[in-house]
Amino acid sequence: MSSVSRPRRWRRLLIGVVAFATVLLLAVGGGVTWIYVSAAVSTVGSTKFSNELAIPPLAHSELRPDGTRVFDLDMRSGHKEFRAGQVTQTWGFNGDYLGPTLRARRGERVEVRVRNSLQEASTVHWHGMHLPAAMDGGPHQMVAASDTWEPQWTIDQPAATLWYHPHPHGATEQHVRRGLTGLFLLDDEISESLPLPRNYGVDDLPVIVQDVKFRGAELDSGHAIFRDVGFLGDQTMVNGTLTPYRDVGDELVRLRLLNASTARVYTFGFADDRSFSLVATDGGLVEHPAALDRLQLSPGERAEIVVRVRSGERAVLRSTKLDAGLDFWNGRFAGGDDAFDVLELRAAATLRPSPELPAMLAPPSTPDGSDSVAERRFELNLSGINGQPMAMDRIDLAVTRGTAETWIVHNNDGMPHNFHIHDVQYRVLAMNGAPSPPALTGPKDTVFLPPDATVELAMRFTGPADPNTPYMYHCHLLWHEDQGMMGQFVVLEPGQSAGKPPSHHGH
Repeated sequence: MSSVSRPRRWRRLLIGVVAFATVLLLAVGGGVTWIYVSAAVSTVGSTKFSNELAIPPLAHSELRPDGTRVFDLDMRSGHKEFRAGQVTQTWGFNGDYLGPTLRARRGERVEVRVRNSLQEASTVHWHGMHLPAAMDGGPHQMVAASDTWEPQWTIDQPAATLWYHPHPHGATEQHVRRGLTGLFLLDDEISESLPLPRNYGVDDLPVIVQDVKFRGAELDSGHAIFRDVGFLGDQTMVNGTLTPYRDVGDELVRLRLLNASTARVYTFGFADDRSFSLVATDGGLVEHPAALDRLQLSPGERAEIVVRVRSGERAVLRSTKLDAGLDFWNGRFAGGDDAFDVLELRAAATLRPSPELPAMLAPPSTPDGSDSVAERRFELNLSGINGQPMAMDRIDLAVTRGTAETWIVHNNDGMPHNFHIHDVQYRVLAMNGAPSPPALTGPKDTVFLPPDATVELAMRFTGPADPNTPYMYHCHLLWHEDQGMMGQFVVLEPGQSAGKPPSHHGH
């Protein structure tokens, strides 16, 4: 071989390698571009509202001679036709999907007989409820398959829209996605005295919003590529109803909004940008109705809004793009660029008159931070809270019964998170150093934190004390919770020391 031909061969080989690398880079770049472009979802303007909105039935209860109100909940598997001719495997309480609406009044003693008819263990957590830690339904109160759990407590908090759902450590996202969700409504003297829409299912509508995706007939629970927030679906449903509409016959309609999705954040408003009145947040009534045209709810958050409809019109509840300071990447792959038409309200030709909303609703029920005895800081990251992933046998902090504290929570991650605390309702004192916006002025138990956001929360721990049984605090983007973004605290009497949670096999 000549000395001249050898460099030519090397040159050809180099050109071939460069050409192959160029084609590969273009293919990869084109693939990423295609994934990015196709990741955005919108059903705005294309939704044909063809299914009447289902209203979860009010749960039957029996009243014992001692005044205890007793409910029965059965976790079971089932089948449901979300789409005609397509039978989907589901889970539900007392039925094939979702559960009945439990309702009780402040001061009542309640008992819920929970039976697990599934083939695996699960729990039922009373989200937003003030109750003993042993009755909370967190990961320490697992209910084995074919077993029964009977928590009892006294309702001792203001009227509110609460909810119940599973909370098994490491599997919460999947259990909630399969359909184990329901509302728990509380009433009190104040709520019963106010001229708010209150005819359940008529002018007072439960609106349980979830995003879903189907693979054939079955619910698809897979995480698409780059979806670090968890599961995101390509369509929404309300109360288990796809493309829902509801006929309404009153001038004012109350919507009890629950974001029961596992990762998606919604920005609710109406297609015509009409104003509506915020009358309650997670833990109950606000002090004064707040006029809004947009309302952001992250997973687990609730809000009650009152909207005025006009005779014969169709008003569309919509979720628009998320304005939360997400970067180019997270805006797309965390669902921030998505938009949905959620529910159509069809007003009758003649509407029943509704009384005007009162200017005053309820006095504040959460502390203002002035009597806080401690300030704690929490750093949120997918790897854990304050640098530690969840450990079932570790109590992360102890609080003293009867005292108030201020918690400062910072999202130091590049992705969105939120923060839920069991047992207490808190006041959002500040968001990023500024006074809390109108949508966060009521009692809260879950708050959304975009990247680099900081919130200041004031709360009071009123017991009961239990040194060995903890409550949870965690991110309520449920895949993040499952990955370990969770911690535990116990409530103690003054001078008492924290104990140790019971051991749990498989956690």
